[in-house]
Amino acid sequence: MFYRRKIVFALLENFVDGLESTRLQKMVFLLTQMQKEANYDFVPYKYGCYSYSLKADLQAMVKRDWISENEKTYQTQTKKKYFKELTPKDQKLVVETIARYGDMTTDAITRHTYLNFPYYATNSTIAERLLPETYLKKVVDARPKDDSVALFTIGYEGISLEEYLNRLIKNSVKLLVDVRKNPLSQKYGFSKSSLTRYCGNLGIDYIHIPEVGIDSSKRRELNDQSDYAELFAEYRNTVLVETTETQNRIVALLEQYKRIALTCFEAETCQCHRTHLAEKLKNSPNFKYPLMHI
Repeated sequence: MFYRRKIVFALLENFVDGLESTRLQKMVFLLTQMQKEANYDFVPYKYGCYSYSLKADLQAMVKRDWISENEKTYQTQTKKKYFKELTPKDQKLVVETIARYGDMTTDAITRHTYLNFPYYATNSTIAERLLPETYLKKVVDARPKDDSVALFTIGYEGISLEEYLNRLIKNSVKLLVDVRKNPLSQKYGFSKSSLTRYCGNLGIDYIHIPEVGIDSSKRRELNDQSDYAELFAEYRNTVLVETTETQNRIVALLEQYKRIALTCFEAETCQCHRTHLAEKLKNSPNFKYPLMHI
């Protein structure tokens, strides 16, 4: 079992009647804020801090009959206790989380997270009901507001779906341009249909433009940077020469949306074709916008 799921079990074990979904999300969030390396990351969603990865884990645990879900309340179904399998530090954090927040209602714990972590309330549909005007202003002030035109690139290698989405949100990206040839991924959340849905939930449009991608078969023998250099030289001399119309389309999308991000897999910009595509766009006539890798 994934260690992060044991954290969830350790919390649920202390609630005989289970925990309502929103309340559980908030408790896990507050626990992770005390961890040096968080087991889950969160995004600002309609009821505040929300982890798609936590939700996916809960669904997997329900499917395996480890926990039950009834009217959006989760309850343990196994006799085994996982608290003792946590590290001493995490055991302490579980105890502390329950002591601080275990008796709070859903509204109370949601209000607490909004007051102390206003960024995560920026997409909330209930913030006005829960917060006084003074604190609501802090939420408004926490919303990213940059509307200047800028081109970004981003890779999802080595980061969670939530960290990836937060980078888009915090840079006010309005359109994600997927430049993979094949928009499929074994990593949770990064296939075309999933990204479309998760970005849409946060007000970010998604489009797939495969014409400027690199066929996966050409990436099989990349052992060092010289192999990448050879691959990208071919890419510049073929794909980027043959797709001028598509590149003009991307520039038009940039001017329409103002802030767009080109996305692919690799974390290192020197190992991804999106960098060469972005540089080609940057060097095109009349392109006067900043280019940033996030």
